[in-house]
Amino acid sequence: MTREDAPKTKPCFTPIGIIRTPYKDWAPYQPVERDPGREIFRLVLSHEFAGGLRDLDRFEYVYVLHFLDRVETTPSMTVSPPWAKGTTVGLFATRSPVRPNPIGLSVVRILRIKENEVITSPLDVFDETPLLDLKPYFKTLDAKADANDGWVEDLEDRTHLLEHLRGIPHHHEH
Repeated sequence: MTREDAPKTKPCFTPIGIIRTPYKDWAPYQPVERDPGREIFRLVLSHEFAGGLRDLDRFEYVYVLHFLDRVETTPSMTVSPPWAKGTTVGLFATRSPVRPNPIGLSVVRILRIKENEVITSPLDVFDETPLLDLKPYFKTLDAKADANDGWVEDLEDRTHLLEHLRGIPHHHEH
């Protein structure tokens, strides 16, 4: 099927709120869980959706789907991740934000819920990013014991690169 063969109806998404973060001009590649003492990462739902938060606080983690509204680059079907020097892979084998449909996905810890706000561990999005949806992370459904790191497993310095991606502090050897 080509893009021309795709259904002619255009999906329409209405944000359910906004995401508040300290990131104005830069955001990390992935959510990096650190000291959650400051309540600066918040999912602020429009009041009409606040009732949908009932019992979400019984979960430890939540999937956050958001609209990557600041992506202005046209996607390429091959990508050279900046942290994997000399490696080129298909777009769909990466987590690049430059995609045919700029939809972001993050998994974050729920710290607490207050009225129409979900306070979370750090997110990897810009402040005031449109929030599209929330889905609970189920331990028995979403944690796949046989998951792997795909093409990253073939990289020479895979452990070091994964530390970068996960935002784990570490030392560089010279």
